[in-house]
Amino acid sequence: MSRYLLDLALAAIPIILAITLHEAAHGYAALALGDTTARDAGRLSLNPIKHIDRVGTIILPGFLLIGQLLMPPHKIHFMFGWAKPVPVGAWRFKNPRRGMAIVATAGPLMNFFLAWLAALVMPMADDPTGIQAIAQQFLLYFMLSNLVLGLFNLLPIPPLDGGRIAVGLLPLNLANAWARLERAGILVVLLVVFILPQLIGVDPVGQALGTVLPWAFRTLFWLAGHNVDGFDGNVI
Repeated sequence: MSRYLLDLALAAIPIILAITLHEAAHGYAALALGDTTARDAGRLSLNPIKHIDRVGTIILPGFLLIGQLLMPPHKIHFMFGWAKPVPVGAWRFKNPRRGMAIVATAGPLMNFFLAWLAALVMPMADDPTGIQAIAQQFLLYFMLSNLVLGLFNLLPIPPLDGGRIAVGLLPLNLANAWARLERAGILVVLLVVFILPQLIGVDPVGQALGTVLPWAFRTLFWLAGHNVDGFDGNVI
């Protein structure tokens, strides 16, 4: 039981940090572009409690964490969740569509930067023990949480960041039509991620992540100066 509790803590803390810093990055990017909405609402904060959504930050990720740790092979392969969105006043930007796209990009970029920092300080011993093993597991989960959160948010579906980036890049007529998807966006996301795979027996998002994640791990370790010869990127 103590091992499960340790694994739960080592996995939950990275997720909370990844989500918190992702949302904070949106707020700071908006502030840099002249929008003080997040700061005025008290949401320009690194305090995780400020960004917690009861369902998206606690219940759903907790269910996925515990379920994967209790079921063989007792490892975490996929996480999904969301935080309370940082408020942004797009009308305060000189170019609202472009400004929102830049603010949306800041979240995934923060996650990729954090994953690289984790790779930079990762102990690379082949057979770590004690504190070194715990540190390695924590940093691997931290990399996984940030990579999954960053990559998943790049899906071009509003209200995900990729959807808002698409709205900023598409021609105006298409952008307006795409932006209207935001009303049902989270339902579309849940349909694609959870319901559709059960109905058709194919998990396109999971398969895509399974393909991209090993490459992302390998690339980040290489960028951090580690030897990746013979490393296939499968670390979790």
